[in-house]
Amino acid sequence: MTVSWSAYRRARRRSRQAWGVLAVFAVSALGALFWFFTAGQFAVAEPAASGPTEAPVFDPGWMKPVVPVHPVPPGTALSALDALAVKGRAGKDNYSREAFGQAWQDVDRNGCDTRNDILRRDLTAVVFMEGSTCRVAAGTFHEPYLGQFVDFRRGSESSRAVQIDHVVALGDAWQKGAQGLTAGERQSLANDPLNLIAADGPANQQKSAGDAATWLPKNKSIRCHYVARQISVKAAYGLWVTEAEKDAMKRVLGSCPDQQTVSAR
Repeated sequence: MTVSWSAYRRARRRSRQAWGVLAVFAVSALGALFWFFTAGQFAVAEPAASGPTEAPVFDPGWMKPVVPVHPVPPGTALSALDALAVKGRAGKDNYSREAFGQAWQDVDRNGCDTRNDILRRDLTAVVFMEGSTCRVAAGTFHEPYLGQFVDFRRGSESSRAVQIDHVVALGDAWQKGAQGLTAGERQSLANDPLNLIAADGPANQQKSAGDAATWLPKNKSIRCHYVARQISVKAAYGLWVTEAEKDAMKRVLGSCPDQQTVSAR
């Protein structure tokens, strides 16, 4: 069979186009594999969640401020982060929750213990126990760490489902400077509303004593506020960060470089 020169050129052109398409497909596939085995697998494993962009801090109508060791520095969280010391973790063999005082004291002397203060601050449609203007019996809130709407009812089950999280976990604080604080300063750290958020109980348990390098809220909308709040607490109580923790904080704040520090005043 005789093939004309023009037909031969058309066939060669179609062949080159086909190989070009295959090359683009191959490069795209390799790029997708590279993304998956670096960052993508974590994005796939982490379900999308949305919710509040910040959590309450202070209500001057009925709360009294807890005085920290240092004022929270004004300005961006990134600037405050750069001012924090960077060190390794201290030992935790001698850690004890009692080093931060009895849990949920009335440190601000407003007549209510800290747990009820935070529930009242963070919940809406709050109902108090009969005969009390302090003990929270029920309420609703848009939970910040998972982004879910939660109905709170006082009782053993709901108390496990809704817990008060220390934004800077006390175990983490102990390993990063709190051992050098006085007993009174550690008590303030454990009860400062700046360092406390009502949150999903299982999420709080999963966090444990983790820092930003090991745990962040699944609700990505609050991560900038959450990290800024950790930085603010650490600045207020003279605590340090590890290198890995600082790197993790910077990655979060990279999406919100103008995020300000958070103050309870």
